[in-house]
Amino acid sequence: MGTLGRAEIEAMIEEATVDAYGEDEQRTGLFTMLEERLGLPFVTVVLGVEVTVRGVALAPDGRVVAPCSRGRVRQSIGILDLPLPAPAPEGAEWIEAYRHWAG
Repeated sequence: MGTLGRAEIEAMIEEATVDAYGEDEQRTGLFTMLEERLGLPFVTVVLGVEVTVRGVALAPDGRVVAPCSRGRVRQSIGILDLPLPAPAPEGAEWIEAYRHWAG
């Protein structure tokens, strides 16, 4: 991540939101790209603990979250707060695009 230029990120956002009207539809368009393109599952470290990211979801408050698990413990973490492993999973550039869009 971090290797895309501003123009590339803005082109990705345009691709995801081309038919979207309003913030909710734009968020849904970006969420759909994350859902389709992010290589899942992947393992990352949250607060020093290894967790498995199993997907992405829209929370009731409209945030895009990543449901994470460790054993039988489950917790959703906002995609903007999710630390990514190195190397980042395939499709992680869509998180970067969402982060840019979210401002």
